[in-house]
Amino acid sequence: MAATRPLSRSGNGEEHRVRGRNYADRVREMQSEVPSEPALFLKPARLRPEGSRALMPACSRNLHHELELGVVMGKRGRAVSEAAARNYVAGYALCPDMTARDVQDECKKKGLPWTLAESFTASCPVNAFVPKEKIPDPHNLKLWLKVNGELRQEGETSSMFSEIMILEEGDIILTGTPKGVGPVKENDETQAVIHGVVSKKFKVGRPKY
Repeated sequence: MAATRPLSRSGNGEEHRVRGRNYADRVREMQSEVPSEPALFLKPARLRPEGSRALMPACSRNLHHELELGVVMGKRGRAVSEAAARNYVAGYALCPDMTARDVQDECKKKGLPWTLAESFTASCPVNAFVPKEKIPDPHNLKLWLKVNGELRQEGETSSMFSEIMILEEGDIILTGTPKGVGPVKENDETQAVIHGVVSKKFKVGRPKY
């Protein structure tokens, strides 16, 4: 596997920019339509050391795993062309994103933002930064995720660069999740992997408050 280090490169960033419905097999799994424009939302940047837990928010009883490749910005950019996009990338990160599905469903019904469902404490325990030189072709990566040793998610990567908002150095773009999204419960052991590059294990827990 490629050498990794704690995600200190993203220390100046403030947000994860997340793209939904970015894998064809995931769109089919949702019985949804491919959006004509990027489906974007924000998550707060929270770097978590190895061994940290993904915490289930008190407001949820249905937490889902969503494995994603994170693209870490190396400099500020806006309306970046596809040809120049890689010049703005510092590297990549393994991002086991968590969504409070029951809360999200209620937000959708009421036409509300997904903030409560996506932006709770430790909702995306990111820690492994891989310099872009270690991944010559980000379009040719295999991601998979296991829960308690059972393979849940597996897919190939695709890329996304936003032309809608300014991206700052250290911001992380989460590029969408492949099929196989499903629930996790307290004390589940999860392993997220970019095949041949980086692996991360974490447990699911409840906050102590």
